[in-house]
Amino acid sequence: MLLLEYPKCSTCKKAKKWLEEQKISFEDRHIKDQNPSVSELKEWHKKSGLPLKRFFNTSGIVYREMQLKDKLAELDEEEQYKLLASDGMLVKRPLLIGDSFVLVGFKEKEWEEHRDAMA
Repeated sequence: MLLLEYPKCSTCKKAKKWLEEQKISFEDRHIKDQNPSVSELKEWHKKSGLPLKRFFNTSGIVYREMQLKDKLAELDEEEQYKLLASDGMLVKRPLLIGDSFVLVGFKEKEWEEHRDAMA
């Protein structure tokens, strides 16, 4: 599995700790140093079953500075993918990518529900 995270993010630290406590192996990737590509984002979005808006870090500084709250609705899906791929700090984190699922953000209950698929 792949964990995309930002090392200074407290939620990412909790997610990482949870994975380690569950003895689940994962590959770690720094979301700012290695931005997700448009093709990765498309694949993960499709696999997640979530609206694309959920992939945006709406509480992040970059999101607010770019005033995306108002602009996002005007962008088509392709433009949104390109925007997400342009800066890892725009992407909601952590992202956990497994063979059959993608989890956006860390909600322990939700991660627990996917525990068997993580083995």
